[in-house]
Amino acid sequence: MESVRELLQIMTRRFGFLNKNCCSIGGFDISLVQSHILYEIDRQHKPSIQKVAEALGTDITTFSRQIQSLIKMKLVKKIPDPDDRRVYILSLTTEGKYVAATIDQQMNAYLEEVFSHMNDFEKETVIRSIRLLNQAMAKSSPCCSTPMG
Repeated sequence: MESVRELLQIMTRRFGFLNKNCCSIGGFDISLVQSHILYEIDRQHKPSIQKVAEALGTDITTFSRQIQSLIKMKLVKKIPDPDDRRVYILSLTTEGKYVAATIDQQMNAYLEEVFSHMNDFEKETVIRSIRLLNQAMAKSSPCCSTPMG
């Protein structure tokens, strides 16, 4: 019987999570970490740097380097919070919104294709199981503290 770790390793490889770049969109090579950052900035709507770093569970130093690279690519804007000048607010530029939306479309199309190989009961079972796993993981201590980079 396959071990749970082996099943997760296989799923990680099939998702392409080990690839250096998850996507090439409009001339931008976006890493998996950067795609997560774009997603969180878009989802949270003008969050602080600290909020996004917390949501992704990464230290602020490593995270700041990622933000700088996204700013250089003109995908993210960083502006001081008018209420507290020590805090910086993040937002997506027009290009950043395009890249985030394109990644979202690609992921949704991929998942739709994956689920097309299952019946409704199997699909619901998988989604319910992922939700349960995420809830249990949220209650557990982190596995391996590898810095996002």
